[in-house]
Amino acid sequence: MKTKNISNKGLQKVMLFSFLGLLLFTASCKKFTELKPQDKLDESTAFSTKATIELAMNGVYQQAGVGTYDAGTGAGAGRGYPFGAAATEQAEMRGEDMVNLQQFYAITYTATYSTSSANNVNHWNNLYALINQANIVIAGVKTAAANGILTAEEANSYEGESRFLRALAHHELLLHFAKPYADANGSLPGVPYRLTAVNNAAELDNPISLGRGTVAEDYVNLLADLDFAEANLGATSTNFSRATKGAAIALKTRIQLHKGDWAAVIAEGTKLGANLTGTIASPIGAYTLTASPVDPFTNYSANSESIFSIANSAASNPGVNGGLSSMFLPSNLGGRSLVATSPNLYNASFWVAGDLRKSLLQVSNGAGIYFNNKFTDPTTNATWTPIIRYAEVLLNVAEADARSGNNAQAFVLLNAVRNRSVPAAARYTSAPADLLLAILNERRVEFAGEGKRWPDLHRLALDATYGKGGIPAKLNVGQVNSGTVYDGVTQVTPAREAIPYTNFRFLWPFPLSEVNSNPTLAAQQNPGYGGTGQ
Repeated sequence: MKTKNISNKGLQKVMLFSFLGLLLFTASCKKFTELKPQDKLDESTAFSTKATIELAMNGVYQQAGVGTYDAGTGAGAGRGYPFGAAATEQAEMRGEDMVNLQQFYAITYTATYSTSSANNVNHWNNLYALINQANIVIAGVKTAAANGILTAEEANSYEGESRFLRALAHHELLLHFAKPYADANGSLPGVPYRLTAVNNAAELDNPISLGRGTVAEDYVNLLADLDFAEANLGATSTNFSRATKGAAIALKTRIQLHKGDWAAVIAEGTKLGANLTGTIASPIGAYTLTASPVDPFTNYSANSESIFSIANSAASNPGVNGGLSSMFLPSNLGGRSLVATSPNLYNASFWVAGDLRKSLLQVSNGAGIYFNNKFTDPTTNATWTPIIRYAEVLLNVAEADARSGNNAQAFVLLNAVRNRSVPAAARYTSAPADLLLAILNERRVEFAGEGKRWPDLHRLALDATYGKGGIPAKLNVGQVNSGTVYDGVTQVTPAREAIPYTNFRFLWPFPLSEVNSNPTLAAQQNPGYGGTGQ
C-alpha cells in the first residue's frame, strides 16, 4: 500500500499490510463530520492533550465512515468503507432482495469475486485499518491515563468506544470471510482477531504470526469487547454517531443472535426494555420506536429509534461513487439507478398493500421500477447510515423468544414494529401459524436497503426450515426492466441460479496483497481461491 504522511514533519511510513492502514485524521472536536480532515498527527502528538485525544478518537470514526478506495493504483478518495455505505451496499448485493441493474456491483451480485476484486479487497483493508486505528487509540489513552493527561474514567470511555468499533469491524469480517457460528458450533476457521496496535516495522511480527483461530474464539473476543464497552460508556447521549452503553448492548443482541444463544439475546434485550408488554421503551438511552417508519431516515441525526449510526455530512461522506442516496435512488430523483428493489420482495405476500414502508420508503423511477427511498440526499450524500436501530433490537429478541417458546412476548414485539406501518385491517389479531417465519419476513421488510439481508442469509444458511442454504437465486436486470412486474402479486422466477452453501463462493477470499505479505494467512486462505494451505 502507498506511503502516507502521519506527522507534521512529513515522515513517511510504508503500510506493508492492510492492517497497517492507520491514519490519525484530525477533525472537529465535536464530531468528525463537521470539518474536513486537517493535518495528520503522529502518536506522540495525538495523545499529548485531551484535545488531540478527542481528535484521534474522531479519526477512528472517520475511518469507520469514509475510509479509502484503492482501485489498484493506490488508495484514493473515500467511498464509505467500511460502514459509511459499503457494508450496507455489499450486504444487499450478496442477497436477493435488491437487484443489480448496472456493472457497478456486478462482481458482488454475481459472486464472481477474486483475491483482487476491488469491493471485497477494499472491505478487508478498511476493516483492518479501522481495527488497527482503534487499537492505537486504546494503547494511546492508556498511556495518557498513566501520564495524568486523562482520568482512568476518561481513558476507559475512549477505550470503550474503540472496542465497540473493533467488535463491529471483526463481526463484519466474520460475515464475509468465515462460516457462520451454526456450522460446527463455531469450531471452523474465523478471522484474525487483532488486539494490538501496529504502527511501525518492529511491531509486524505479532499480526503476521496471528492465525485465524476459530469462529467461536472470535465470538469470545467480540463479546469481551462489547462487555467492556457496556461497562465503561455512558448511558445517555444526544449524539448516536458515538458509541454508548445502549449501542454496546444492542450490538450484543445481534452478536448473540448470530451465535444462536437465544437466552443471551433475551437477557441483553431485557436491559433495553424488550421484555415489556405495554409501551415498549428502553430504560437505557430512552430508545423508542418512532411513530412513523420514515422518521429514522428523514430525521436521521435526531430521533428516538437510532441507537448507533455513522454520521455523514456535506464535508465528509462516501461521495457519488459510494453514498447510499447516490447508489440506491433512481436517476429521476438524482441517484444513479444502480440498484432496484426486487419485485419478488416488493410483491411478497407478507409485504401487504398499504404498508407505509412500501408507499413512503419505496419510490418509482417514473417507469414503474421501484427503488429504495430511505436515503434521499444524492446532492450531498449527507444522510447518516443506520447501523443498529431499536426496531432491530426488538426483532432480535422476538426471534429469540419465538425460538425459546416465548410466543406471547415474541408476538408483542413483532406487532410493536409491524403495526406502526401496516393498515389496521392487515394487523395480526392473533399470532400467525408460523410466528418465526413472520418475524424473519418482517426483518426483510423493515430493514430493506439497510444491509441486513446478507447477515441473515449467512447466519441462517444451515437452518433447514428457514434458511436459503447458501446464496439465493437472483433476478437478472432484464427481468426488472419493465415496471409491469411491480404489481404487488407477481413472483418472477430468478434467472440466476442459487449458489449452495458448500460452494466456495459463499465466502470471500482474503486479498492477494494480504496473503502475499502474510505467510500465516497464505496457508489459511479460504478454499477455492488458491493458497499454500490447499
